Amino acid sequence: MEFSAYFPVWEKLTPPQQQTLLESAALRAVPKGTVVHNGSADCIGFLLVCSGQLRVYILSDEGREVTLYRLFPRDLCLLSASCILRGLQYDVTIEAEKDTQFWQIPAQRYKELMEISAPVANYTNEVMAGRFSDVMWLIEQILWKSFDKRLAAFLLEESALEGSTTLKTTHETIGHHLGSPREVVTRMLRYFQEEGLVRLSRGTVELLDTARLQALGEE
Repeated sequence: MEFSAYFPVWEKLTPPQQQTLLESAALRAVPKGTVVHNGSADCIGFLLVCSGQLRVYILSDEGREVTLYRLFPRDLCLLSASCILRGLQYDVTIEAEKDTQFWQIPAQRYKELMEISAPVANYTNEVMAGRFSDVMWLIEQILWKSFDKRLAAFLLEESALEGSTTLKTTHETIGHHLGSPREVVTRMLRYFQEEGLVRLSRGTVELLDTARLQALGEE
């Protein structure tokens, strides 16, 4: 797999800049469940996803998790190198949700490239703005949207990602994504089951009526 096929502004770089990236980027492969990055002090550099899926989340003092966003092939992760981005200091955790391959670019080397390449600087700023929008959207959902609507939207999103209406997941995992206790998730899923929206079994949530879930999520 060629790095050039995954870096969006590759063609806008000069040959020396391209060579710098190729020489500094290291391809890593991690199994599902691996914690790739943990906290702002863990400055591992920029991550460019090649295959698989990464989850970026925050952890409260009480141990509750909230998923900020996911990273898919060709996505660039900035927060794993927040130590060199002025004014961007966040304690986030990045975990592989699937077996994942990504290129790891040293933070300082990428920063030097940003300083001499307008395309790289612009691309990085666009990514940063997009992630900020993702987080603002999440905050709005948590503050203003009831849990049943958030859960319905999450189940549909997971179904789209997995290409199946049968989700292999636990109530605890869903709670980690949505920042809610497992007991709250269980109560709402049981309500959904009583309403004929889902069917529950051990480690599985099967979506029975995606149209009604869609309507509920969009209310």
